[in-house]
Order: sequence, then C-alpha cells, then structure tokens
Amino acid sequence: MTMGPLDLAALAATLRASRGIAAKADIGVVAGRLGLSGADDVPVGDDCAAIPSGDGYTLFAIEGFINEFVASDPWFAGWCGVMVNISDVAAMGGRPTAVVDAIWANGEDKATEILAGMRAAAVAYGVPIVGGHSNLATDRSQLSVAILGTARRLLTSFDARPGDRLVMAVDLRGRYRPPFANWEAATDAPHARLRADLELLPEIAEAGLARAAKDISQGGVIGTAAMLAECSGVGITIDVAAVPRPDGVALERWLLTFPSFGYLIAVAPGDVVEVTGLFAARGIASADIGAIEAGHHVSITDGESVELIRDLGAAPLILAETRELAT
Repeated sequence: MTMGPLDLAALAATLRASRGIAAKADIGVVAGRLGLSGADDVPVGDDCAAIPSGDGYTLFAIEGFINEFVASDPWFAGWCGVMVNISDVAAMGGRPTAVVDAIWANGEDKATEILAGMRAAAVAYGVPIVGGHSNLATDRSQLSVAILGTARRLLTSFDARPGDRLVMAVDLRGRYRPPFANWEAATDAPHARLRADLELLPEIAEAGLARAAKDISQGGVIGTAAMLAECSGVGITIDVAAVPRPDGVALERWLLTFPSFGYLIAVAPGDVVEVTGLFAARGIASADIGAIEAGHHVSITDGESVELIRDLGAAPLILAETRELAT
C-alpha cells in the first residue's frame, strides 16, 4: 500500500500512548507475584508454556476476555476464545490438540451466543472442545478458554538474534469488527483454508527456517514487537512503510490492530524469500518489515529518521516484575 506524507514523530507519540501496549505490563506484575520469570525452565513470556515431552513439547496456554468484549459481541468472543488460543499454539510452531472453557453468565440465554461462537470456531479449525467449567447464575458474562497442543520444534519469544530480519505475515482478507481494534478475517473463510494456513508455522519451525515468533495480539505490531524484543534481549526497528496493511486503513490504527491471523517471525536474511513465499502461496500478505539488532528497544523508521517507541532496558514491559524478582 502506498503511503502519503508521514509525520513519524506524531506517529511515534500515538504509539507510545497506546493503552493496548501499556496493558502488557500486567504480565510482569502477575508473574512476579507468582515467583515466575523469563529465566525459568518453562519461561514466562512465550505465547504458550512449552513443557518438554518425549521428542517434543506439550504446549499449554489460556486466554481470558475483557467483560466489555464478551458483553458487546458474545458470539465473536466465543469464536475468539478458540481462535486466539489456536494462534498461540501455532506461534510456537505447534499444532492444537483440544480446548476447555470456563464460562460465567446470568442465565442460559446470556451464555447461548458465547457457546455458539465457541462451537463454530471449534468446527472451523477442527479442534475439539473437551470440557470445562460453567456457572450460569452470576451477575455478568465472563469467558476464559485454555488449550493443549504439541510441537516437534519450537518457535519461541527468546531466540530472535541480532542480524535476523523481522517478517510480518497477516491475512488482509477481512474487515474491522467494531467497536474494538479487531481485524476479522476468519469467520467466513473456508475451513480447509483456515487449517492449512495455520499449518505454515509448524512447517517453518520444523524446516529450520525460523527460531522465534509471536502472534500479533493486543497492542498490535508494535506491542508484539516490544514483547519479542524484550524476551530475546534485542532491539527491533520497524520500517513502517514496509508493513503490509489493508487499503484505506490508517497506519496508526493498523500498527495497534489485533488481526485474526497475524505473526511476527525472526528470520535469517537468507531465508526471508523462502518464508515470505510460503505465505504468499496461500494468499497471505507477508514482508520483511525491519531489523533485529543489538540493543533493548523497539523503534520505528520511515527509511530516513528513527523514532524510539520504548527503551526496554530502562522501562521493561512484560518482564519488569520478574527481573526485580531475580535480582
């Protein structure tokens, strides 16, 4: 997409003020209180807990959803309960096994749409719902969903290295689903396509084409890049002109968007063409969007100027509390 005139400093100021990025700091607070850290055998900071098992790993993750989202769009909240967990497993180079849910609602009628959305996503992605917890006598609707998966070879948040390139892959065949910053490209997609698209991540991992990846979540490209940079102990500078985005969508909005299929992958320079070609073959937009380098920062550039978004050495995001715990 062609960019018009860009005020890089103004864009950086908007990104720095993002509540979606700031909310990621909750991870460090909770992990610190639990006595967990990024230095543990199963480190905090990945999209899933990766537990060694036989010749591979058991993947375990959970997602909870804000009350406003569940109340305003209950069917899609249920769908996302399944979808985002599956995305976490794929981001680790894994394949999903099954999900369980915990649902609270004020009566069966308030739970119906949430459960319908979950069931629809489970059918679409071919991942069974095998149990959970329910309480239909509460004062509001709430939802949490957990997943198990397996991986033969991991993509992690801790293995990006200076000299790698940052590849973004995102399905642009969608639309915003208001009122939240969700780019929805899954609910009307063919089921076979959804499943085959997700298979690309474990294929990339098993072929040794990448070591590190994260799915693009709340906080968008910038927030996700900050988490990857912090966990790996690197700096990341994103060329905003290279970021794939839909026609007609403002850059400042897109960089903070949560897409239904979106990943950041650390790739050796010599493998970028092959990795982006795998996504292109499936109609998924992908591009080399920036440099992974020495440092502890996430920055943006327009090709000439550079603006710092966050100095992760001075102001850690998701590992702040766990670092204090370790010292």
